[in-house]
Amino acid sequence: MVDARGLSCPMPVIMTQKAMKSKENYYEVMVDAQAPLENVTRYAQSQGYKVEVEDKGGEYLLKISK
Repeated sequence: MVDARGLSCPMPVIMTQKAMKSKENYYEVMVDAQAPLENVTRYAQSQGYKVEVEDKGGEYLLKISK
């Protein structure tokens, strides 16, 4: 799991990019703001992944899968 809570962009996207270099079929990314939520989602989709977002009361768990 990538824990990007408390970080501003572009760090959550960079952390997600690094994790995706392993070429897995599933990742989880935790963010706590709207901008990283949107940016990580956009990046993952551009790489051919589907993104499900689970709202954890002000924090967001992004479930990223092929």
